[in-house]
Amino acid sequence: MSSAIKRSAIKIVLLALVVIVGGAALWTWGTLSYDYSDGERAGYVQKFSRKGWICKTWEGELALVNLPGAMPEIFHFTVRDAATAKRIQATVGKRVALTYEQHIGVPTSCFGDTEYFITDVKPIE
Repeated sequence: MSSAIKRSAIKIVLLALVVIVGGAALWTWGTLSYDYSDGERAGYVQKFSRKGWICKTWEGELALVNLPGAMPEIFHFTVRDAATAKRIQATVGKRVALTYEQHIGVPTSCFGDTEYFITDVKPIE
């Protein structure tokens, strides 16, 4: 094989890698920048912990308030902001309203185990 063909093949492989990596970065940016839905859920934070082998994220469970005697529905969520995580830690076991954004299609669990990212917490008295 001639050196011109080798250089051409290397350029094609490098271009393909740049396109793949650039596409993955663009996809990740898009899924984290734009939310599919947003809203608020109220209930009791019953579990909140920092998890992950390499990428540590704050993961939690909110027991949604249902009718008396009914099994509570569990809302799983992720917190990316340390200040918000600290405020949620202070409310574990108390009734709160969590404001969230839903991001569908986030490519890895390094950004969180769920697609629901908490942006604010308000204690309910």
